[in-house]
Amino acid sequence: MAPMGVRLSPIGVAIFCLLGVAIIYHLYWEMLSGRISPSGRSSTVDLKELLALSVEAAVRGGREVKRVREDNALEEKSKGETREGASEKLTEGDLRSHRQMFHLISNTYPFLKVNSEEHDNVEQENTPVWDHRIPADISQMVPNSVEVPAESITVWIDPLDATQEYTENLRQYVTTMVCVAVDGEPVIGVIHKPFTGYTAWALVDQGANIKPREKYSKESPHVIVSRSHAGKVKVFVEAAFGNNTVIVPAGGAGYKVLSLLDSRDETDDKADIYIHVTYIKKWDICAGNAILRALGGHMTTLKGQPIDYRGSERNEGGLLASIGMDHSDLVKRLPEREADKRG
Repeated sequence: MAPMGVRLSPIGVAIFCLLGVAIIYHLYWEMLSGRISPSGRSSTVDLKELLALSVEAAVRGGREVKRVREDNALEEKSKGETREGASEKLTEGDLRSHRQMFHLISNTYPFLKVNSEEHDNVEQENTPVWDHRIPADISQMVPNSVEVPAESITVWIDPLDATQEYTENLRQYVTTMVCVAVDGEPVIGVIHKPFTGYTAWALVDQGANIKPREKYSKESPHVIVSRSHAGKVKVFVEAAFGNNTVIVPAGGAGYKVLSLLDSRDETDDKADIYIHVTYIKKWDICAGNAILRALGGHMTTLKGQPIDYRGSERNEGGLLASIGMDHSDLVKRLPEREADKRG
């Protein structure tokens, strides 16, 4: 007796064929969009397009941040303590912004590595999608497309920078940020202020919608530092730049970078140098680093070393950011930290 084979009904055959066509169409579309090569591996990504997506992600995240704050629906929690012993806050604004930003980028470029400050297993009811539209200002200021290998890219997102200030309703400090690093170097930076609607962006060697201020003070600089430990930094800063130095306490790394620039946002403080003397996460600083690089500025460790945006999320070497100054001279003027003395 011959073995019996599996027979499909006409309906089954039709469904099988439709599935095959759908899979082939999806792969074909992915190839046309540059997401995968004919071999099935990711190929290249257009940085101009990725800049537009990054702006869209930051703005969408910002809408969630603003909505939660205005509805007073923070649902504040603690993620634990910082190294300094302060409570590390988590709010519904952080999580909703993360869902929009992370999933929008991941759904558009599923093969890219995306690092977010937050982690959340809640599935989106409406999957965030992007229409691939390039805003007019980006088209005008970034005329050229720049293709880079997908495997060289790391994306860093901060869904809500300055969460502590957010819970205190100090809205001027709050930002959402996206950064794209290529081979560890920050090349795209986006800093969005949800409560004013202002967005700063830059693509290194291509263009930016923000510029440096005309003047910076080298002799009696305004140095912007974290408001959570401004007292500890004061001695360090005055040892470097003298007793006439003005200490500007502020929240949020994104806000501090904007204070160095001509941001056209009247809520910003104005500073000449940004210093952070303790450990800081890379999603806090990558976007600002990219913007400063694009404008000819610098962001390094306190020893003047470049910050590599691959691998670990941690930057242990402190932070010095400047523009319009001799950055290497600023590094030389900094005193040695106690942590460095201990090795």
